[in-house]
Amino acid sequence: MQIEKLEKTLPEVIQKLEKLKLGDSLAAELSWCWVSFKNDQNPVGVIEKSEKAIALFKEVREKNSRAVSKKLIEDFEKSLN
Repeated sequence: MQIEKLEKTLPEVIQKLEKLKLGDSLAAELSWCWVSFKNDQNPVGVIEKSEKAIALFKEVREKNSRAVSKKLIEDFEKSLN
């Protein structure tokens, strides 16, 4: 997990989740997990919620390629590896 890249990408991901009204409370959960990670350095929650967000983004992108940018998905995936 590349923390600096994730710090840059995560706000954009959360904003996109909220804008698309995806994943019910996924945006809030991801945000909470990020704050928790910054406090305890345990990445399990961030990784789990991020993987769900990526899966949702890919699903939405299949239906409408303009809804979520390919770059956002790629940057998000890279920051997790």
